[in-house]
Amino acid sequence: MKTNERESIQIPVIAVGKGWVAVDKPAGITVHNQPGRDLCALVSTLIQNEPQLRIQMDGDPDFGVNPVHRLDKETSGVILLAGDPKTFRFFSEQFESREVKKRYVGVLHGRLENPKGHDSWGKWRWPLSKTAGGRRHPQGSGRRLPCETRFRILHRSTRYTMVEIELLTGRKHQIRRHAKISGHPVVGDARYGSTRSVSYLRRNLAFDRLALHARALTLHLQKRKGPETLETPEIPRAMQALFETNP
Repeated sequence: MKTNERESIQIPVIAVGKGWVAVDKPAGITVHNQPGRDLCALVSTLIQNEPQLRIQMDGDPDFGVNPVHRLDKETSGVILLAGDPKTFRFFSEQFESREVKKRYVGVLHGRLENPKGHDSWGKWRWPLSKTAGGRRHPQGSGRRLPCETRFRILHRSTRYTMVEIELLTGRKHQIRRHAKISGHPVVGDARYGSTRSVSYLRRNLAFDRLALHARALTLHLQKRKGPETLETPEIPRAMQALFETNP
């Protein structure tokens, strides 16, 4: 990724506080592990170029900017980054103790049926291995651990179902693997979905991303009473357009 390419990528800031910043990560960008090209590098550059943001965050230059939690490269949405060790520990402990509520929006293939019973929320409870699987074996190899994913239906079209999803556990690719096992893989999923479908979407509808978006995090912020929600302002336009133009 060249300098001008990095500068052309927009990283919207959702919220900022002393020692932390929450941003809306675009799909297709890894959070870390690609020095100079990943989200951490892009956010660091953003902070350096925005004096007001740098003052508000007031981070530790030696610590840099580090992600407090994970988000797949293919997934867009809210991610929290810390700018000093104390803030990093404060938020990490909430994630480790599962105090943080994670809410996603996804577009799935097919017409997902309403959950049985009176509750509008359904649950996927298939156990998954710690390591990622594939389209043939989404549960993964090796020892499988208990997993829970909550979902509720937001909208349906003839081809797709838009769902709100909450992660109750945190296995690698959990939403994508559970969706695949349910028979309704996430639209645009090159790993767990149909390669034919992915090619069709790219070629005919110019849809070239995973239809999964991390919409919100609910957690405690420093020096504030009660949990607060960090939320992206909207669902990505590409996901909305795909759903609306395929009624």
